[in-house]
Amino acid sequence: MIPAQRQKYNQQFTTEKYKNFINELENGFKEIPFRVAETPVFVPKALKEKLIAAGEEIINLIKQENFKAITQKAIPADWNVPNENKQPHFLTFDFGICKNEAGELSPMLIEMQGFPSLYAFQIHLANTFRKCFDIDNSTNHFLNGFDEEKYIKLFKEVIIGNHQPHEVAIMDVDAQNQKTAIDFFVTQKMLGIKILALEEIKKVGKQLFYEEDGKQIQLKRIYNRLIFDEVADNTEIFKNSFDPRDELEIEWVTHPNWFYRISKYTMPFLKSEFVPETRFLNEVTEIPADLENYVLKPLFSFAGMGVIIDVTEADINKISDPENWILQRKVKYEAVVQSPDGGVKVEIRMMYLWPDGGEPQLCTNLARLSKGKMIGVRYNADFDWVGGTVGFMEE
Repeated sequence: MIPAQRQKYNQQFTTEKYKNFINELENGFKEIPFRVAETPVFVPKALKEKLIAAGEEIINLIKQENFKAITQKAIPADWNVPNENKQPHFLTFDFGICKNEAGELSPMLIEMQGFPSLYAFQIHLANTFRKCFDIDNSTNHFLNGFDEEKYIKLFKEVIIGNHQPHEVAIMDVDAQNQKTAIDFFVTQKMLGIKILALEEIKKVGKQLFYEEDGKQIQLKRIYNRLIFDEVADNTEIFKNSFDPRDELEIEWVTHPNWFYRISKYTMPFLKSEFVPETRFLNEVTEIPADLENYVLKPLFSFAGMGVIIDVTEADINKISDPENWILQRKVKYEAVVQSPDGGVKVEIRMMYLWPDGGEPQLCTNLARLSKGKMIGVRYNADFDWVGGTVGFMEE
């Protein structure tokens, strides 16, 4: 999207350089099971400023005093966790890059989460791109005046808080073997905290412990990467560990309820040039005549599961729980990244950290490239120049 940077990068690119880049990325870690794209994204200043403005509009809604009230129904009754804190520690907003009516590049909100993303891996990824390719210093993967030292300091404050690193752990069902485990390992290297599978944590009274060298060590704070949807059909797993829905003496980073509050559920409340028209399906009184321009999404799913792209009236009539679905105007991505064999669509995730008692701070970003019908691994399995990457944004 910055023509001079794109031309410079494509001229230096070789398959051999890409293989070397992946080897460097995995050096000291396990093999990365998801596809990393062949290129970063070069984001011009005008688009960067629109991405920042779009994020600010969303944050203004989240900071409204009534935000918890209007999103209370987002939390499934079976998965409401006690002792929710005042704010999420993470905000991630995914924008498809499109063209507006004036023909300018413009972001359109696709997804939003009050849940952590690849906050450590993205720094490692950007550094590795710079190490293996000639990336111009007039661009930066950090935003808002951050550099690596300032970023790690804030990341440490958000994750560890007032505790010692050994009292804090990244937790997921089978943390060491998750698809995004590379982020866990880079986080551990960056912050010195533990990586624990759910079953490695035991409950004693209201307190949680893990064992190391024969000693029981109390956990004070959990960097939560467990998505309840992934264990909803297997709650027996909690019997060998602990149930997050119990009353516990633990601090959550971030509290599980925020996964639901800041999600597709929030989108109908947003009115912006950067947000596609979105309505709860049970509030749609008349089916649009141009239904081919809409997409139907379940509220409680992740990674694009259950989305109906080519929606029909019959699809809508079959849904028995319309309050749990949204009807959203389709976003038309522009193929703005030039690969050796044509244009590629891009999605950019703006990533914020929100320390306890502080303000949300835009720090860095993630990008995903796609040639398929949707952004996501399952839709891009047979292509190259697709997958996860990072945006280098014009200063």
